[in-house]
Amino acid sequence: MTMFTIGQLAKEFGVTARALRFYEDKGLLQPTRDGLNRTYSARDRARLSLILRGKRVGFSLIEIKSMLDLYDLKDGQRAQLIASRDMFTRQLEVLTRQREDIDEAMGELRTSLAWIAERVPADAVAPVEIRAPRTHAPGARVRKAG
Repeated sequence: MTMFTIGQLAKEFGVTARALRFYEDKGLLQPTRDGLNRTYSARDRARLSLILRGKRVGFSLIEIKSMLDLYDLKDGQRAQLIASRDMFTRQLEVLTRQREDIDEAMGELRTSLAWIAERVPADAVAPVEIRAPRTHAPGARVRKAG
């Protein structure tokens, strides 16, 4: 049976060992333990691949876990495939709406840039630097200076 260390999986998938421990805490991965050492099976490796793919297309960890848990039903994956189909369809609709919103926002920015270009030469230097506000990931902790 092929087994993997936390370092091997982290390197292969470009994630941190901390991320793998987090997925374990959430019940997404179930490595075996030998003292403080974790050993991951081929099943864990496949699950990690699906977790990362699910995250990449916008699924929450709860949604990913529900799909992975259906695999364990031993019904020939029928329940998992049906649930996945429905979740994929809904997520595709969400991403399509987001793309439409982004396309609309980009169009508005292009229109604004064209309007500005008619009034200000492209090589003009701004008299004052305008700084965009910093953005942070939702739920990210922001350290205040001072």
